[in-house]
Amino acid sequence: MTLTTGDLTTTPVRHERPVLSTAGLVTILLGAALPIVDFFVVNVALQTIDADLGAGPTMLELVVAGYGIAYATLLVLGGRLGDRYGRRRLFGIGLTAFTLTSLICGIAPNAGTLVAARAAQGAASALMLPQVLSTITATTSGDRRARAFGAYGAVGGMGTVIGQLLGGVLVAANVAGTGWRPIFLINVPIGIAGLLLAKRTMPDTRATDPARPDAVGTVLLGATMLALLVPLMTGRTLHWPLWTIGLLVAVPVLAVLFVRNQRAQERAGRLPLLPPSVVGLRSMRTGLIAAVPFFAGFGGFMFVYAVALQSGLRFGPVAAGLAITPMAVAFFTMSLVAPRLVRRYGRRVILTGIAIQVTGLLAMAGTAAVAWPHLGVATLAPAMVVFGAGQGMVMTTLFRVILAEVPADLAGVGSGALATTQQTALALGVATLGSLFVALAAPGALGVRAAFLVALGVYALAGAVFAVLSRHLPDPR
Repeated sequence: MTLTTGDLTTTPVRHERPVLSTAGLVTILLGAALPIVDFFVVNVALQTIDADLGAGPTMLELVVAGYGIAYATLLVLGGRLGDRYGRRRLFGIGLTAFTLTSLICGIAPNAGTLVAARAAQGAASALMLPQVLSTITATTSGDRRARAFGAYGAVGGMGTVIGQLLGGVLVAANVAGTGWRPIFLINVPIGIAGLLLAKRTMPDTRATDPARPDAVGTVLLGATMLALLVPLMTGRTLHWPLWTIGLLVAVPVLAVLFVRNQRAQERAGRLPLLPPSVVGLRSMRTGLIAAVPFFAGFGGFMFVYAVALQSGLRFGPVAAGLAITPMAVAFFTMSLVAPRLVRRYGRRVILTGIAIQVTGLLAMAGTAAVAWPHLGVATLAPAMVVFGAGQGMVMTTLFRVILAEVPADLAGVGSGALATTQQTALALGVATLGSLFVALAAPGALGVRAAFLVALGVYALAGAVFAVLSRHLPDPR
């Protein structure tokens, strides 16, 4: 039997589908958590890194940006390499590289070494993460797949929160006078354990007829991502020199060249990096568009929340992390409940979840407006619980919807596109909402309290945009 999707024809697997055990799921979810944790772990450590290494604002931006740019740029290629050479093999290569680059980050003698190691760490994450969604898609179906995606969504959200909480705890502990370095060094024993588990528990899957890696498409996509993210992440610190403006102007040109290249390759019978016939599937097309404001708002919020609590309310690193804990508990709980809700209510779970999330944001804004500067963890907790519950309902269901129509043989393509969209949107959120907050909170501007309220309002507006777009998503049942 042959499955045809637009101009793309693939032959499904003829042998029995490999089965993902519970232990295997735990192993790959560990691999999913590490890149997400490390994307956010430095938020509460930047001041300590600056004091230790004399990094300066530009280098601190690059500590964050270098990881995010390499990560987002290479995710699709990582998915394609897993399709071709085996997902377990690429997972192991990525986790090995992630462990080694974490060690280099932890012993970096200067800011330049740390920036380079962070970029390499992001590239390693891009090899590892796509194999998680690909393996779930290729080895599960029905309710088991729904539960696996629910667990993935829970890990994704928890990883974001744990990153900032763990970073705060480790920085405050100042183990043996090492300051910020344990936030990276802790990855080394975890990575070694993950490698041992992957060899024993992770099923070996790959596409039955994989195409060669798309070199031209990879270069064009990478150039587009770099032209977009580099100026957005560093432009404010560098006061927007001419080259940053030039890169932003080049973004639409590079994007058009990439799309034309992908269409031309598919018409010629080749499998491009992001096949238009796969990205054009209803679940992928509408889901990826809706995902941009959803993840951008969340990425920006996590940055703004951490900075506002530390710079405006003088929370220490641990207190800033603890203030996120109520959201984490609610998120985790609703991520596990969401698959059962979807079976009964379908797409309405997403709309209900985003309504709950926006309600939590508005409650948070009201609390901050009234109680500032006497806000504490307990004061913020009710709004954070409501916000986290809505976030958990939406994120878990959204992953399931977007990948619903992707053939198992092209799981790497679909998961790579989803992960790239997610990480790019998170970086965009930090660059846009974060920059807006920093500008408004600066001396002589509105101040931290007003900047925080404006940021929450913008995030709520992004939630409303997502709600409108999500009405066009297919029913996840």
